[in-house]
Amino acid sequence: MIIKIRGLNFTYKTTSTEVIKDFDLDIKEGEIVAILGQSGSGKSTLLRLVSGLEIPNSGEIKINNKVIYNKETFIEPEKRNVGLVFQDYALFPHMNIEKNIMYGLKGLTKKEKKARVNELLELVNLKDVNKRYPHELSGGQQQRIALARALAPNPSLLLLDEPFSNLDANLKSKIRNDLRLILKKANITSIFVTHDQVDANVLADKIVFLSSGKIMETIELR
Repeated sequence: MIIKIRGLNFTYKTTSTEVIKDFDLDIKEGEIVAILGQSGSGKSTLLRLVSGLEIPNSGEIKINNKVIYNKETFIEPEKRNVGLVFQDYALFPHMNIEKNIMYGLKGLTKKEKKARVNELLELVNLKDVNKRYPHELSGGQQQRIALARALAPNPSLLLLDEPFSNLDANLKSKIRNDLRLILKKANITSIFVTHDQVDANVLADKIVFLSSGKIMETIELR
């Protein structure tokens, strides 16, 4: 298993209600897992815990057999090798697409960075937009660029928070199929959260049904 989560519990300081309760999950390399649930079920909180943006009350998280959180250990978010794709894509409006993708690349020469950008633009099928700016792209194209930027440093795990929420129905239908192909081609282990059963069915290898912070059911699709 590349990801192993055991006994994860979390409560926000502003409330006494547990948001995540006794959460266990195993994810294999290259597997795409959907966390499916309604608003308030704890989906986005789970991503924040795995990425290190929140600290669990208890439990353990391992990535590539390395403990990133338990009662003795807390690895900072920037050292977890976890990529994030947010709902609003969070592209830098003042940077062109090439510079947006390059932003997270460290320790490479300029030539190496440019080669990596070109490789990712080809992966997301947007080879000719490198000099454009985010506002010049459609919503679907912006999502692909956000994905390319998150993939640029070769993360061990990719987290996607409601990746289709800003797309209209027609575009969403096409993009979710494309997204699965991109993730599988890159062989990137992924967790995405959604409230849409169809999104989960199309994109995921496995669906985890979450309600009030607890796993109600897990279904293997592929």
